[in-house]
Amino acid sequence: MKPTPWHPFDLPEPDSWTRISRFPTIIKCSYLSCLYGTRPSTVFNQIHSNSTSTCPSYFQWIYEDLSPWRQKGITREQLQSAQEHAAFRVIIVKGRLYTEFYYACVLPRAFFTLWGLLQLLERYPGMVPDVDLMFDCMDRPSVRKAHYKHMHISPPLFRYCGHKEAYDIPFPDWSFWGWPQINLPPWSTEAENIFKASKFVKWEDRKRSAYWKGNPDVGSAVRQNLLLCNKTDVNDWGAEIYRQDWWSESLGGYRNSELSQQCKHRYKIYTEGHAWSVSFKYIMACDSTVLVALPTYYEFFSRGLMPMAHYWPVRKDKLCSSIKYAVNWGNEHTEKVKAMGSAGQEFMWRNLTMDFVYDYMFHLLTEYAKLQKFIPVIPETAQLLCKNAILCFTDDPRSKEYLKMSEARVSSSPPCILPPFDTKFINEFQQVAENVTQRIWMMEDSAQEK
Repeated sequence: MKPTPWHPFDLPEPDSWTRISRFPTIIKCSYLSCLYGTRPSTVFNQIHSNSTSTCPSYFQWIYEDLSPWRQKGITREQLQSAQEHAAFRVIIVKGRLYTEFYYACVLPRAFFTLWGLLQLLERYPGMVPDVDLMFDCMDRPSVRKAHYKHMHISPPLFRYCGHKEAYDIPFPDWSFWGWPQINLPPWSTEAENIFKASKFVKWEDRKRSAYWKGNPDVGSAVRQNLLLCNKTDVNDWGAEIYRQDWWSESLGGYRNSELSQQCKHRYKIYTEGHAWSVSFKYIMACDSTVLVALPTYYEFFSRGLMPMAHYWPVRKDKLCSSIKYAVNWGNEHTEKVKAMGSAGQEFMWRNLTMDFVYDYMFHLLTEYAKLQKFIPVIPETAQLLCKNAILCFTDDPRSKEYLKMSEARVSSSPPCILPPFDTKFINEFQQVAENVTQRIWMMEDSAQEK
């Protein structure tokens, strides 16, 4: 398969993940692994209790993300119109998952996402509704609202992040099940590693500066500007900025890229990459006060975070001076910013467990299914996928290890309770977040005038 034309990239050689396009591999992995395997249960009889837990507040955004189709629903015509933006298609019928591949994705996005969906079916057998959806695996939202302003058809397209000027529907990204190419295990494992390591150095005893380590060469102006915030003979911005060279790290066994060993500063910086960055959840888990360069894109969970409650917002247009102000103010008001870091970590610990990740997926697909104005059917060209098929498609040992590490079991309890749609909650949350951010900008401006 060729890379997505809207976001070209170099395919690795040999490309084991695109072996799916080879007929013998399809026969071996898809048909033989799945057709003669255990058929999934269509009766969910292994849950022994009613759910009493309410979903985290960010689940409210499911309704907002699907609001373009709330009145008239989703037609088959709309679904087909989304194909021009999609890398693959997902069809779930009677608890089985089928897919059509249109373009190759950057490793390992497509298959780890499909693996996550298979784990959802495993976790809640017989409960996931029949759905037919299009998915793009690349970074930036593509269904621009301005383009469809005078049209009656808005293509429903799933991807890993959203944008206020786009209709794309945010979905949990592949890294929740691991990212073997950079030695990053599944979120449940890595989060536990970070949470434990963050206790080794108390916040008060950490370096009094802001830390960032990442790849600036991803087409991100803010990351390039961040490189200018390192200490010089002229300016001390209170920041330590390091370039991440993944090629060198892979040769060195990733000794210097352990995220659990990057919780030694009072402050950590988050900046977007080409679009959103999967690094956000790992940075937030550190119990450091996170300085967030005001993001343009959002993940499914990030809209549950409030500035000055869970993180400190910094300006992108005055990045270095904004970081310096946050660090200086924080070191003079340690209890307040320490509490902010703790609240951010607590959010990750309690509200971004894999239980809630699966529940978010479940409720998003359920609400999406309610809007379908057609009955999903299995296309003749679709390929049946199961866990054994995905394990068969990859010959990379680390990928197989991470996939097996993230296998789900049938849940002993049903999904959390999705609260009813509350427009007032969404509007008030956005207004408060904007007001708080503007107040910080005013504090900065006032300090610089003195």
